[in-house]
Amino acid sequence: MNKAAMLKMTLSMAIFGSIGFFTGKTGIPAIELVFVRCICATLFLGALWVITGQHKTEIWEKKEIVQILLCGIFLVLNWVFLFKAFEVTSITIAITIYNLAPIFVLLLGTLFLKERMTWNSLIAVLICFLGSMLIVGINTVQSISDFLGSGFVWALLSAFCYAMTMLLGKGVNQLSAYAMTFVQTSIGILILLPFLNFTLFQGLTTTNWLYIIGTGLIHTGFVYYLFFDSLRKLTTGVISALVFIDPVVAILLDTLILDFRPTFLQSLGILLIFGGIIYTLIKPNKQQGPEGIEA
Repeated sequence: MNKAAMLKMTLSMAIFGSIGFFTGKTGIPAIELVFVRCICATLFLGALWVITGQHKTEIWEKKEIVQILLCGIFLVLNWVFLFKAFEVTSITIAITIYNLAPIFVLLLGTLFLKERMTWNSLIAVLICFLGSMLIVGINTVQSISDFLGSGFVWALLSAFCYAMTMLLGKGVNQLSAYAMTFVQTSIGILILLPFLNFTLFQGLTTTNWLYIIGTGLIHTGFVYYLFFDSLRKLTTGVISALVFIDPVVAILLDTLILDFRPTFLQSLGILLIFGGIIYTLIKPNKQQGPEGIEA
C-alpha cells in the first residue's frame, strides 16, 4: 500500500470537510465563489507545474485531453451545485446527499458500462433512497417549488457531477495531477465568466476575502492536487474508506460550531445513507478479495 498516497488522500478529505464552513463566511454566492476559486487554483497549480518542471515532461494524448475537458466541466458544476446547496440547507444535509456519489457511480456503471448490479447493491441503493427521503422530509414538502428550494436537488446534482468526475478522472494515466487540475480549473474560468455579477464583490470585508482566497488556494488548488495525485495510486476499497473523512469533518463542524441539530427523521436518514454506502462499498470488496480494483 502506498502510504504517501494514503496520507495525501486523508489530508485532502479532511481539508475539504471544512469547505461548507468556509463557504458561509465568504459573503458571495456559488458562481462567483467558484470563479474566484478557479482563478486561485489555476495560478497556484500553474506555478507548481512550472517550478517542478513537470510541464516539460507531460505526454498529451487526444483521448485523455477529451476526458480531462469533460472532467473539468463536471468538476466545476459539482462545485457550483454543492455551494448552492450550502446556501439553502445545512452543511450536514448537503454533505450527506453529496456523498451519494458512489451510489451514482454504481448506477452509471450499470447503465453505461454494462456492469451487473447485484442484489446487495440494489438493497444499498434502496436504503440510500429511503434515507434521502427522510432527510428532505416528505411531510414538509407541499409543492415542487418547496422540493426544489430545499437544497436536496442541488446537493443531488452535485453528487452526480462528482460521480462523473471520479469516473472520468480514473481513466487519466499519462498526465500529471498538476496538468490535469490546471486544465480543469482553467476551463472553469472560461465557463463561469459570462455568468458573473461583479457588483457582488463590492463591499466585501477583509475577512470575506481571506475566506475566499483560502477556499481558492487551499480547498481548490492544494486539495485537488492531493486528491488526483493519490487517486491513481490507491485501490477503490481504500479510497471508499478515506472519502468518509470528508463528511465526518463537515458534520462535526456543523454541529459543534454552527449548532445544527437534525431532527430524529433526518438523523435516521443520515445513518441510512452512510450505512447503505458503506454496505455497497465494503460488501463487494469482501467478495473480491483484498486487491480490489486499481483506481
